[in-house]
Amino acid sequence: MIRPLLILSVAALAAACGQAEPPAQPEAPAAPEAPAPVDANALRPEGWGPLRIGMTRTEVEAALGPDANPDAVGGPDPQSCDEFRPERAPAGMLVMIENGVLTRISVTEPDLETADGFGVGATATEVKAALGDRARAEPHKYVEAPAEYVFAWAEPRTEPYVQDPNARGVVYEVGAEGTVTAVRVGGPSIQYVEGCA
Repeated sequence: MIRPLLILSVAALAAACGQAEPPAQPEAPAAPEAPAPVDANALRPEGWGPLRIGMTRTEVEAALGPDANPDAVGGPDPQSCDEFRPERAPAGMLVMIENGVLTRISVTEPDLETADGFGVGATATEVKAALGDRARAEPHKYVEAPAEYVFAWAEPRTEPYVQDPNARGVVYEVGAEGTVTAVRVGGPSIQYVEGCA
């Protein structure tokens, strides 16, 4: 009687081995990609590195040192508006202080870029293509096209001249060759074309 029991056991084992595997579990959804890290030293509408638009002159000097050239005139009325390069600021960087408060940071050297990845030397075409609807181009005040100013305000703006002191933005100044010659970030003073005016 052992033989039929053994045959049944072998048959049961063979049947069990031939069974289909349990259905596969659905795959978990892929985790969303993390945004690309932004360079901490990128120029932004709100400032750069240790500088924030709205800081006092004292705070700016504590962060980057006093005026590197205190004998230079930074504006027609330095008490109301002064533009200077702090001692420890990167080459080609100027800060604008209006009524004791930082309102603008300007860069004329290719060492720094905006958070969008553009700086001095970029073409206006690539800047406008990347910014899309955020870009607003205006004719250059002194140089013929293709020179222009390409503005990108942090919040959409429709007025031709922004006066809201809380507005923040970036302007790429484009020269006659169609490339960026200066970048300014900050408040409404980014619209000034002659230093403090």
